[in-house]
Amino acid sequence: MPRRPLEGVRIADLSAVWAGPYATRLLADMGAEVIKIESPNNPDLLRALSLLPPETEHVWNKSAYFNHNNRNKLGCALDLSKPRGKALFLELVARCDVVIENYRAEVLHNLGLGYDVLRAARRDIILVSMPGHGKDGPERDYVAYGTNVEQLAGLASLSGYKDGAPQKTGISFGDPVAGTAAAGAVLLALLARKRTGRGQYIELAQRETLTALIGEYVVGYSITGENPPRIGNRHPAWAPHGCFRAKGDDQWVTLACRNDADFVALSRVMRRPELADDPRFASADARYRCQEELDAVIAAWTSAHDRLEVFNWLTSAGVPAAPVFGYHDLYDNPHLRERGFFEQVTHPEAGTWDMERPVYRFARRPTSVERNGPCFGEHNAYVFGELLGLSESEIADLEKEGITARIPNMSSHQ
Repeated sequence: MPRRPLEGVRIADLSAVWAGPYATRLLADMGAEVIKIESPNNPDLLRALSLLPPETEHVWNKSAYFNHNNRNKLGCALDLSKPRGKALFLELVARCDVVIENYRAEVLHNLGLGYDVLRAARRDIILVSMPGHGKDGPERDYVAYGTNVEQLAGLASLSGYKDGAPQKTGISFGDPVAGTAAAGAVLLALLARKRTGRGQYIELAQRETLTALIGEYVVGYSITGENPPRIGNRHPAWAPHGCFRAKGDDQWVTLACRNDADFVALSRVMRRPELADDPRFASADARYRCQEELDAVIAAWTSAHDRLEVFNWLTSAGVPAAPVFGYHDLYDNPHLRERGFFEQVTHPEAGTWDMERPVYRFARRPTSVERNGPCFGEHNAYVFGELLGLSESEIADLEKEGITARIPNMSSHQ
């Protein structure tokens, strides 16, 4: 079977929750051997975010959130705060290509595991740190969460309706954006190491990564000194451009007219060709000035039709449009199903479910969900035994000393 692109690359993953684990999930999907390392007394917070009752047996292994973010990875429990745990980790680093972490700025240094220490274990190691605010600066010690990074990065100031309050997105955008950037940074560092033979330290502040996503607004402010107004679903220049109610309960469809030709096509689909000649709507400038009136006309039409009908009619006419899909729509979507977007995955404790396949489709190097998120400490024997050469009795001693475990202490997340 063809090898996946990153097979042969080993990553020690110290990250937790979403941003870091998303990065390593992307790399694991491409074939890297990712070893997720969790503390016996401070496991990944996502293990506690389960839809199941807390008294469920081994509930920490059954969180959909955790298992989704950590698919295709191995799992090992190791207490880095203890000298023996730290020594074992450095032995593992000597056998890894990359270490990635998203602790607070000071944590890795306080553990005595800074880049110089890791580099002593393996000279060409690549270390990626993902602190929320960076490793220096007056706010370096502040904690970053998905619930506050969008506000600090400036994204929330752009989201919302005219004359309304700023709005956060519903998915904590900072995490997957930073995770994607971190995965790209790892690939670039691996390419550089292949060329030069040297590893490197990469710092990626999650807040700055998200601000860079809206860089054109920062540049605009530097030129004009003015903040852009919030415009909701509208466009700075095009009209109509928005989200309109369709027939049915909580059904919506979006559409956009980029130019006069789009609007003529929309008018014909609506069976209102006279709209294109109406002085209020006959030009881009006129449509933009009269958006309230125009949106009311369009909403009266869309609300009488099924969102998929509107989507198909407009798309066939060359007008950009799309229905607003919910989770259940995606799960049952015939297009995604025919393309094999979903793959059935079986977890040894959590059961069987459908999960999206890796987004990368390499023609000669297929990717898939080869394993679900690891149970806590599931691959201790592989890491400590096969990689580090410890005997079964030595691994048992590590458990007795609390350096490793197969059952996490969840009290820190209660």
